[in-house]
Amino acid sequence: MTQATTAAPAGRATDARRPALRDVVFVDGVRTPFGKARPDGLYAETRADDLVVKAVRELVRRHPQLPPERVDEVAVAATTQQGDQGLTLGRTVAMLAGLPSTVPGYAIDRMCAGAMTAVTTTAAGIAVGAQDVVIAGGVEHMGRHPMGFDADPNPRFMAERLVDAEALNMGVTAENLHDRFPHLTKERADAYAVASQTKYAKALANGDIGPELVPVAVRSAEKGWGLATADELPRPGTTVEAIRDLKTPFRPGGRVTAGNASPLTDGATASLLAAGDVAEELGLPVRMRLVSSAFAGVDPAVMGIGPVPATEKALAKAGLTIEDIGLFEINEAFAVQVLAFLDHFGIADDDERVNRYGGAIAVGHPLASSGVRLMMQLARQFEQQPEVRYGLTTMCVGLGQGGTVIWENPHHADYSGHAPATTTQTAHADVQEG
Repeated sequence: MTQATTAAPAGRATDARRPALRDVVFVDGVRTPFGKARPDGLYAETRADDLVVKAVRELVRRHPQLPPERVDEVAVAATTQQGDQGLTLGRTVAMLAGLPSTVPGYAIDRMCAGAMTAVTTTAAGIAVGAQDVVIAGGVEHMGRHPMGFDADPNPRFMAERLVDAEALNMGVTAENLHDRFPHLTKERADAYAVASQTKYAKALANGDIGPELVPVAVRSAEKGWGLATADELPRPGTTVEAIRDLKTPFRPGGRVTAGNASPLTDGATASLLAAGDVAEELGLPVRMRLVSSAFAGVDPAVMGIGPVPATEKALAKAGLTIEDIGLFEINEAFAVQVLAFLDHFGIADDDERVNRYGGAIAVGHPLASSGVRLMMQLARQFEQQPEVRYGLTTMCVGLGQGGTVIWENPHHADYSGHAPATTTQTAHADVQEG
């Protein structure tokens, strides 16, 4: 990275230089079990902010070597910022979680990529030295706050034909992807969805799902108090035959069903990020290093294609190609959206590098929280596969966007962040983009 000088106002030093970007590392991530967004779901009587408070408290508990006052920022995302998902979530969550009153916080909304944006935005602050340690995550209680509830889209969207009316319905945009790429058939989508369920069940049995979960005390009028310790949404044993004839709610004779799309979900995630040198100072583990990130816009009518240009942009910033990526965590909002990504990059539907633990079709997609779930699953796979140097997390975003973050495995023999106190010395440009 080159350094640059800038003209300084009179009376100020004229030799000020732009500081080199610092390494940003993913220390840890946790999440609540994900529940059905229904009146009888796990969290029907639980507040959204209490879900993410539970996750933040668990992060702090797991890392006693981190003085709470060293947390410089708490960024919490929610798509529907109202009621118990409103009131500047990052700040209120920090206070409710017992962090010192000196710890600031804020809320973020980039719809499905809210938690991903919380990570990339705070990572940018770490990279330039504005923060040393941050907590970034997201929450979505879709049972209390359905997507789009009480929204008031500007009438100019329709009157001036800025977007197609169908672009405001995510299920319809998935049907549009099937239209645009007719070779991405319902049969392929159903087969991919069944594989997601199977992979999740295998990961659960192997203990790959579970260490990141935070038990949550829950209450219902019928059952009284209980403890949520496992995801509520997976459907183990799902077969193609079982989902073949499900209704197509977004279009008569369509291809998107409850079987090949993510279910409505309640849940929260939280992650701990730090500068590489600060992680070394405090004795915090380094599970991944952020290499690059990018967001890109696409036609809202086919929002599911968003991960493609976002990934191309992130790869270009990192000086990498798709062949350099050894693990993929792709959010499964809809099966066809994942298939469109894989098809574009020439990756087989059943490639073992993709969503090894299953994905949102099985575990659920609590909108603004899902980005961090992808990251914690990638971090765990890095530990299991030290031969893989780079992995990525990517997702489509409502209203026509995509987001991608590329990460480096600290267990790889050529890991470029082996000296956390220094900036990167590799030939790849390491750019944090908020």
